[in-house]
Amino acid sequence: MIQLTVTGGKGGTGKSFVAVNLAILLARKHHVVLADLDVEAPDDHILLGLDKLENEEPVKVFLPFINTSKCTRCGVCAKVCDTGAILMPPRGFPVIFPRLCSGCTACYYACPYDAILPGYHVMGYSYVTRYGFDGGELVLVTGMLREGEEHTPPVVVRAKKRAVEATREILLVDTGAGTGNQISIALKDSRLVIAVTEPTPLGLHDLESILKVTRDMGIETWVVINRHGLGPIDKHVEVMEKYGVSKYYTIPFHRDAVESYVAGKPIVLYKPGSPVAESILRIYSELEEWLSGVYKG
Repeated sequence: MIQLTVTGGKGGTGKSFVAVNLAILLARKHHVVLADLDVEAPDDHILLGLDKLENEEPVKVFLPFINTSKCTRCGVCAKVCDTGAILMPPRGFPVIFPRLCSGCTACYYACPYDAILPGYHVMGYSYVTRYGFDGGELVLVTGMLREGEEHTPPVVVRAKKRAVEATREILLVDTGAGTGNQISIALKDSRLVIAVTEPTPLGLHDLESILKVTRDMGIETWVVINRHGLGPIDKHVEVMEKYGVSKYYTIPFHRDAVESYVAGKPIVLYKPGSPVAESILRIYSELEEWLSGVYKG
């Protein structure tokens, strides 16, 4: 299995757009699993025009319950909880806040009186959906956090596990925004990262943030500057040189991209002759060359 990852520190740069279209092109020649690990706002299925997600599985995490017959109100459980999910009031028994609980089980093992009863709550869901198109088929694995939940990593971990289990050849991961630990989980085991940015000051700032992460993880990184023409990219190029980015590409700022969003169809299928689609095709062509080198190696 070869894992490729599309990421980008800033949200809204078009990383899902790039990931979905590259997945389509790769799936014409390879067995591809596309993992949407932007669990707070997964949208790959929308870009693919899918009406529903299939094969739902709940993501269950540990949730403590207090056995009041054993609890001495010593407060150890509240002291070891690093998310503030357990409150020790001046009077009464510990109070649990399920939405703050990360499911780490520290309280369960720290309680000296075995007063913690193990339970669980559903933090989110994962889905496995097949997407067929003219010329191929891919498998979409989606992670989705429940509304109001605070902790993304358990859902990212479970969705990625299902994606790995479904992969026979290429796993293409689409991460969430930012550089938090859920992004590191998504990036883990990647052979190549494609960081998507845009020619704006915010895009530049967050590009440097994600390049720091991929450099520290020792992962080869390419950069895609989406909406090229919106602003200058001189400083983006300087940052890429600073972090040793091996290749970068541009996708033009063009209305065809918006039209494909509205149509609910990847642009490489919707308008394959578009300047936007042709730019993505160039990235894909070099990606195929890179993959052939990996296979030979």
